[in-house]
Amino acid sequence: MLFEFGFYSSLLLISFSQGILYSALLLTKAIKTENKSNYWLSLFIFLCSLYIAPWMLGFAGWYDNQPYRDILFYLPLQHLLFIGPIIFFYTQSLLNPNFKFTKKEALHLIPGILYLLYITGMWVYDKLILHEYFFYKNGMDKDFDNWYQKTGLVSIIAYFILSIRYYNSYKKLIYQVVSYADSILFKWIKTYLMAFLIMLLLPIFFDIICYFFPELNSYKGSWWFFLFFSVVMYYIAIVGYSNPINATIPFSMEFNKNPILLLDESPNSVSEEAIIDIEHSYLETTISPEIEQWKVKIESLIREEKLYQNPELNITDVAKKLQTNVAVISKAINQGFKMNFNDFINNYRIEAVKIKFANGEHKQSTLLGIAYDCGFNSKATFNRAFKKNTRISPKEFLNEI
Repeated sequence: MLFEFGFYSSLLLISFSQGILYSALLLTKAIKTENKSNYWLSLFIFLCSLYIAPWMLGFAGWYDNQPYRDILFYLPLQHLLFIGPIIFFYTQSLLNPNFKFTKKEALHLIPGILYLLYITGMWVYDKLILHEYFFYKNGMDKDFDNWYQKTGLVSIIAYFILSIRYYNSYKKLIYQVVSYADSILFKWIKTYLMAFLIMLLLPIFFDIICYFFPELNSYKGSWWFFLFFSVVMYYIAIVGYSNPINATIPFSMEFNKNPILLLDESPNSVSEEAIIDIEHSYLETTISPEIEQWKVKIESLIREEKLYQNPELNITDVAKKLQTNVAVISKAINQGFKMNFNDFINNYRIEAVKIKFANGEHKQSTLLGIAYDCGFNSKATFNRAFKKNTRISPKEFLNEI
């Protein structure tokens, strides 16, 4: 097989081969762990590897020699209309164990499929009917058409925005239903979205650079763009492969609709009683008698049974003990105490910590040990919650008393 090794082709070959390798590793990991998100990340890395392939093979001499030239012409390698949906599916599968690829999700792939049919139609006409170039008379690969590149970029930006919205809704949900939200607001999801944003900004940044340095607006000049693109891809592949955290809170959500459905352990079991409103108003001045009654019940339960000492306490646990549903408890806490469930429970934990401080237990135990006894599951969460509650750090608080 033809491959002219040189400075430009060799460096992109390294990036391409590493991308294919990590795509295979992620696929293997997905099969072994049955982690759906790794399937989508594997496919994303594979598509990114294919994206740099035309430039790599072009510098390796493929566009100058047959039959390699026709392979590049009629085999689409830059699947821009697939990348956006795939990254959106990855975001959903990473955050929601209930995510499934259904016919509804398949509709997102239609633009990419239509482009494949478009290229196939040109191949049929040129090779099987006309037996000469018609659509490729100008000698340009259709993957590089301006309309396709711009459409692809718009598509990717749109799905990036959808991914951000999905993550923001997830954050609101988590703060409403668990008391350990900080530990499951994955650092990786924010990191990869930031890396993906850099990918999106690269072509825009490169266009600006080319405006001031026109000599970069060439085949060799574009090589730098693909090199930087491959570096970001490589980073996402490595960090994504090492990401050990999986989501544990299943839910269902429709965009432009406020409620989120919190699901129990059995799939497909969604009841109206499980609806969580992630936009409960904390600013309502009047509280209904019903909410006041639930406030008293919730406070009594939390204090008497010291539920806050459970580091994995969630709103379902409270609802079951009070023999009601999570929607009632969520509304009562949001409107009655003007805060979300996570902050509500953390306030009890902080008060318990203060009591231990007042009793001098910090002289016999470490701060972290006291935090764990009161229900916190990490030093970072404890420090963050303590400062939010008191506006000073635990050590500063001890110095004051």
